[in-house]
Amino acid sequence: MAKIKIIGGNRLNGEIYISGAKNAALPLMIASLLSEEKLVLENLPALADVKQLKAILKNHGTQITEQEQNPKDESSIGKTVSFQAKIISDICAPYELVSEMRASFWVIGPLLARMGEARVSLPGGCAIGTRPVDFFLDGLKQLGAKIEIKDGYVIAKAPKGGLVGNRVHFPKISVGATHTIMMAATLANGTTIIENAAREPEVGDLANCLIKMGAKISGIGTHVLTIEGVKKLHGATHRTLPDRIETGTYAMAVAMTGGEVLLKNTNAKLLQSALDILIKAGVEISEEKNGIRVKANGAGLRPVDVETQEFPGFPTDLQAQYMALMIRSAGVANIKETIFENRFMHVAELARFGADIKVDGQVATVSGVPQLRGAQVMATDLRASVSLVIAGLVAKGETTVSRIYHLDRGFENLEEKLKRCGAQIERVND
Repeated sequence: MAKIKIIGGNRLNGEIYISGAKNAALPLMIASLLSEEKLVLENLPALADVKQLKAILKNHGTQITEQEQNPKDESSIGKTVSFQAKIISDICAPYELVSEMRASFWVIGPLLARMGEARVSLPGGCAIGTRPVDFFLDGLKQLGAKIEIKDGYVIAKAPKGGLVGNRVHFPKISVGATHTIMMAATLANGTTIIENAAREPEVGDLANCLIKMGAKISGIGTHVLTIEGVKKLHGATHRTLPDRIETGTYAMAVAMTGGEVLLKNTNAKLLQSALDILIKAGVEISEEKNGIRVKANGAGLRPVDVETQEFPGFPTDLQAQYMALMIRSAGVANIKETIFENRFMHVAELARFGADIKVDGQVATVSGVPQLRGAQVMATDLRASVSLVIAGLVAKGETTVSRIYHLDRGFENLEEKLKRCGAQIERVND
């Protein structure tokens, strides 16, 4: 099994090209099930989750074609892939595929809207929280679907004339449920109003793609989405927006190690709350035409308290990375996690570097230490795994991170991107 080895102590200097967002790519790919015509997606990242979702879509009959890339053209680093579900050959999403990736459950919306029925395995457990699918199913029921759960599968059937537009109110903001109900509502009869919808940029990216396909959606970027159903959607070409979590991760890596890096192909507006926190901590950040420049002296970070929130607040997906950063602050920082109930599992692994972190319920108190030492650590989930890399970049001596398949789910060419900026990091096999 592969591991990542790091020799800490090098500053980061240079440029890092930010990949397309994983959290946008997955629902965009699933949207291809809504039309029999071709959906071309540009700037798709080469990630394990994207590969897994391709297998799921192929199972439903989607034809997938990748265009060749020009390695000398930086703007073509993200893949251009066409998806065409001309015929839905199978309305079942089996357990062996869905269990590998939670987001694959979202296919239930397009399948139900287009085919009138769907049989989708309940998603498996999640290391960072339970994340139930009740909101998904209640929303589909509001659109007229009959839902039955049998033998670990959700069996959904639309009324004879198709789904019917309605008012859907989520008791709690859910990105996945917003994606699913919005996709289903595009082909429903009448108008659907989604209340307490997620405002994340990835939700807006999906909505903009659906509009290109012929959907009628208003209220993008707000908590109320209005979708007027149409008879059918057509093909389109859409570019995946930059990954704000990858952007924030590399910004924190620079803040941790010191140096100056231009993060290219990204936009500060996608994660302004996180950048504001870094500025308060003493990091220099400036916007450029096609990116963000991050500069840090590698010492003297100021402690800043953080509370994770839905967009536009501080992202929960940057909480672990920020915790790693605060280990080197000159003081004490409190980090409150409000989105997931079990997202402090990286604390025990960060402690192996010599970090001083105490957890009380939803709050982690991080007391800065003058130096970290290299350690053998183990990734527990996607975002936690990269926090260990960030700590390893400044730790004295050698760090080995195992179970890096978590990293491959959400970070494209992590080692290469860091290596080009001066990090001593490599992937090795046992």
